[in-house]
Amino acid sequence: MRGLKTIIFLLISNTFMTFAWYGHLKFKEYDWGKNLGLIAVIFISWGLAFFEYLFQVPANRAGFKGDGGPFTLVQLKTIQEAITLTVFMLFSIVFFKSEKLGWNHLVGFGLIVLAVFVIFKKW
Repeated sequence: MRGLKTIIFLLISNTFMTFAWYGHLKFKEYDWGKNLGLIAVIFISWGLAFFEYLFQVPANRAGFKGDGGPFTLVQLKTIQEAITLTVFMLFSIVFFKSEKLGWNHLVGFGLIVLAVFVIFKKW
């Protein structure tokens, strides 16, 4: 159950992170965002990042083997990176329609999935 909680919280956390890091690139397309200065955009992104941390910290605590969770530190980081790229790919497809994912992106993502397999495999 802690493993599932960890993954769900990391999905939520990475969604907030992706919007904080890249969502502001769409602000200029809206009337309210056309004249926002850099400082305003930074504060909006910080606000979103706050919610990221509300989920990321509990996810890592619940998932970390040292705190009774099922994952080692390396496994947690690997899960987080795979989730980050998955969320980012979905985000870019939905919100940045001009950005196209090519075969090289898919191969690279496949290699990351392979990395997850290698890290979790008990050799």
